[in-house]
Amino acid sequence: MSTVTTTSAAAEPLLRRDLTAARLPKWAPPGVAVLSIALGCGIGAGAGLKSHLQWGLLSAVLFLVLSYGLAAKVEGRRQAKDRFATSVVWVAFILAVVPLLSLTVYTIQQGIGVVNGNFLSHSMKNVISAGPGGGIYHALIGTLEQVGLATAMAAPIGLMTAVYLVEYGKGRLAKVVTFFVDVMTGVPSIVAGLFVLSLWNILLGFAYSGFSGSLALAILMMPVVVRSTEEMLKLVPNELREASYALGVPKWKTILRIVIPTAIGGITTGVMLAVARITGETAPVMMLVFGADFINNDPFNGPQQSLPLYIWQQYALVNTDSGYARAWGAALVLIAFVMGLNLIARGIARWRSPKAGH
Repeated sequence: MSTVTTTSAAAEPLLRRDLTAARLPKWAPPGVAVLSIALGCGIGAGAGLKSHLQWGLLSAVLFLVLSYGLAAKVEGRRQAKDRFATSVVWVAFILAVVPLLSLTVYTIQQGIGVVNGNFLSHSMKNVISAGPGGGIYHALIGTLEQVGLATAMAAPIGLMTAVYLVEYGKGRLAKVVTFFVDVMTGVPSIVAGLFVLSLWNILLGFAYSGFSGSLALAILMMPVVVRSTEEMLKLVPNELREASYALGVPKWKTILRIVIPTAIGGITTGVMLAVARITGETAPVMMLVFGADFINNDPFNGPQQSLPLYIWQQYALVNTDSGYARAWGAALVLIAFVMGLNLIARGIARWRSPKAGH
């Protein structure tokens, strides 16, 4: 009993010292950030560095050094290490966000002037490529149809493959399927295009069409759907399955009525993200869809256009101011489309989350 009392008495000064130790005010990190930016810009300008990226890197290094030095002097080295780790996280976050924001802002600046009703409702038929005019209606229709067909093929197959791996697959076949899914995840898009071109177009003799491109896009989309769906199904508590089995419900009905509805929010999010991933693919479309300046609403007959291919053609082949403007306008529409898909995925995930009561 005396030993415990002695230990407690010895610990009281340490605890009191921790509670009364000096702490930096809450405004210190933002103040250090502002000071670091000012010093970085000043040093960069004084040294003759013309790149603002170099100024930003100098400011980031100064922020890390000043944050650690100030915290070490006031709060001690232990707290300084914690603040240094926090500062590294913030710097990494900013380094990741700044390029994305710069790309988005620059695309808006370059493309907003050409995006209007005429641009969205007209094609390039009978339009001189080197001159102004024309639009992306034919490319927008092609992208929607090709991505829609790819999703209709890849989503059910990916869902059923994930269900097999989680609910049924326990032997060698499941390991083989998992291995090939992992391999397919890293397959370049050009390889998928070459495979469909060799099998569908050359060996079987089918012509260029939007459906040919959809086959390659489905190959690229399928492993993403399998992986995301598999992880969502693993998050479903086993207690739900056991309760269903205890009531005499067969396994297939448990999967259909209990497991999939419980994970439907995450599954839908994974599918939408996979759709956003294939929307910007250019190589398979270039090889299999072939591109067209006119409107083709039939994805099974004749060449079609798509937004990624349209952007490449206008920027690389047309090579005029009007072509550059149309390319940036189409890029802005494509970014808005992908951003919309991501927002829809987030909305569905939040709506189907347990906190929402669904």
